[in-house]
Amino acid sequence: MNFYLMLNQLYLLGSVNADQIAIERFSPTLKFYYTLTNNPTATNWLLWMTITALAILVYKLGFAKKLPILKSLIIYLFLIVGCLFLTFLAIFLPITEGLMVAAAILIIYKIRLRREKKAGTV
Repeated sequence: MNFYLMLNQLYLLGSVNADQIAIERFSPTLKFYYTLTNNPTATNWLLWMTITALAILVYKLGFAKKLPILKSLIIYLFLIVGCLFLTFLAIFLPITEGLMVAAAILIIYKIRLRREKKAGTV
């Protein structure tokens, strides 16, 4: 009985150490969400929603054209489904951070473009 208890404690110690090593390899956003919720399911949903929102923002700011409603719906549907794949990549890669940088650059560009149009230099 004592031997079984010792093996169980060693297993738990090893699994905690392995979990900590895996958490350290997460991308910064996933690590933030995991420490915030401490729930893997909620963390994955938060990461997917963040990536989807940022991808839609980047699409709207940089690439969207005026389209009929059905074509826009199809594009957004494929964008949302594609974000599932990006979420899998975002576990260990900085996908979310890259989308944040792209959104920030496009926001700055749109603000400067609006100012220049207002001033009449463009």
